[in-house]
Amino acid sequence: MDCIFCKIVNGAISAKKLHETPNSLAFLDAFPLARGHTLVIPKNHYAKVQDMNESDSKDLFETVKVLAKKLESISSSSLIAIHNGKESGQEIPHVHVHIVPRNSSDGAGPIHNMFVKRPSLDENEFEQIMKIVQNKK
Repeated sequence: MDCIFCKIVNGAISAKKLHETPNSLAFLDAFPLARGHTLVIPKNHYAKVQDMNESDSKDLFETVKVLAKKLESISSSSLIAIHNGKESGQEIPHVHVHIVPRNSSDGAGPIHNMFVKRPSLDENEFEQIMKIVQNKK
């Protein structure tokens, strides 16, 4: 497989590893958005979060929890983000969680600042979405 994250897992590419479990690996992002920007990945290759098996998912999110606490010693808070598919901005099709230490002067703002084009949904559209997600007709 020609996946850069799989190559990091198998040692073909080096990374600045911070934490490792049997199922997950955390390392500093090579192109950080902030000091301490970390990626947490499952060692097994999955394109999207919903593709992951239960044990890998549990391990990944426990690792995120552990690392977020440690990284918040650099800053008082953190942004935790997952791009889940190409259209969402996922550049490498291997599940990865960004943990970005944040502070009030970093200029990034809240997630709502990312979206220039936002929908204006009416009550009917909200109901349609709820029915789809809840599998109701």
